[in-house]
Amino acid sequence: MANTTGSDVGGRTRADRVRAAALLVGAWVALLWLLEAVDVVSGHALDPYGVSPREVAELRDVVPSAFLHFGFGHVAANTVPLLVFGFLAALGGVRRFLAVAALIVVVDGLGVWLVAPSYSVTAGASGLVFGLFGYLVVRGFVDRSPLDILTGLLVGAVWGSTILLGVLPTQSGVSWQGHLFGLLAGVAAAFVFRRRPRAASGASGLRG
Repeated sequence: MANTTGSDVGGRTRADRVRAAALLVGAWVALLWLLEAVDVVSGHALDPYGVSPREVAELRDVVPSAFLHFGFGHVAANTVPLLVFGFLAALGGVRRFLAVAALIVVVDGLGVWLVAPSYSVTAGASGLVFGLFGYLVVRGFVDRSPLDILTGLLVGAVWGSTILLGVLPTQSGVSWQGHLFGLLAGVAAAFVFRRRPRAASGASGLRG
């Protein structure tokens, strides 16, 4: 019988979590840039895989649309917040992060499909960015984690005004619908994937 020190109950150290989070989010963002490079080289052959609203056949593009962009500037605008928010969210566990991201992407894509303007095509990772923001801001309060509450407050203080402007219908060519549904999905994800209290045991460790 022994207590764990500096590691999770499952044996993963904090350094392991940091490394896994960094690799996962870094690979995710690298994939976005790779896909945009393919899109440009192919004469924008991937652009049609964005979501066109209220067309049944377009439901198949709900997930792919979150990985596609309309130009390198579009990818660049999402890169820094996705790296920051994704890394902070993934520190809570890779499997939990993937579940949260999947929920955000699907709900956001379906929301866009339902309410976006007719004859529009929507793509981009900003829905995920807004979703991860909402998730981070709410997660600490749901999990009753002081550290996560502090993280959420810092994220809100730095990016809150930008996020608020992003969900308002004030910018031409910007999917405020995608931003809004992403944000709402992220808040919901904090509740859906909240941490369950562990059963009492003789060993102590960091969160699993």
